[in-house]
Amino acid sequence: MTELGKIEKPSAEDFKKGKKLYFVPLLFSSENAPEEYKKKVSVYWQQVSEQLNKLEGQIGSINRIYHESIVQPGEDGLKMLEKLSPGSYQVVKSKCENDAVLEAFENKEILEETIDWERCIFSGLISQKVTKQVSDSYFETSKKRAELLSKQITETLKEDEVGLLFIQEEHQLQFAGDIKVFSIFPPALDEIHRWLREPPNKDKESPVADAEASKKDKEIPETDEKSPDKDKEEKSN
Repeated sequence: MTELGKIEKPSAEDFKKGKKLYFVPLLFSSENAPEEYKKKVSVYWQQVSEQLNKLEGQIGSINRIYHESIVQPGEDGLKMLEKLSPGSYQVVKSKCENDAVLEAFENKEILEETIDWERCIFSGLISQKVTKQVSDSYFETSKKRAELLSKQITETLKEDEVGLLFIQEEHQLQFAGDIKVFSIFPPALDEIHRWLREPPNKDKESPVADAEASKKDKEIPETDEKSPDKDKEEKSN
């Protein structure tokens, strides 16, 4: 019998039914980032892997994986991810080896539009009118992108399945009410946040800005597939 005024904590068994989603904040690094930052990011991904393994043992194994910027499923998506984010790639690869499925998460056209508008914003525009137009377009496209990503999770994650989501902390996704979300926030994440607020050498460029620039350069890595038009040109030559 439950005592009056006492609230019992739900057990792991209470969470095993229904749709579950493990959310992992996506961190990027780059070759030019400070060594200390790269070490902290490496520790972060190690702790993410450990916490995911523990959560899988308590709640359930991962069935589907959703990763920001990935527009192709399966092996093609893994090849893209290896170039885009080596840290999360290792985690995703491990889960796929245990029968998890990497989904085609992003709409390629909307993703490219969002990236281009963001690049325009940071290009140093002079006209206030143009700046507003670009900002409005970026906001509208970002909103549409978030809606499509949320819809993709809702439509592909089946009852009693577990999904794994990699996306940046400031995402705008709204999850369906029947999805239980479990956030993965390892201790290393707080350390990285503190380090970014007060880096040892303030004269150096922010590793996040550097990593973001690197990410955008390889946001949608090229595949090895040739387009029909390009193939025709090679044959004619």
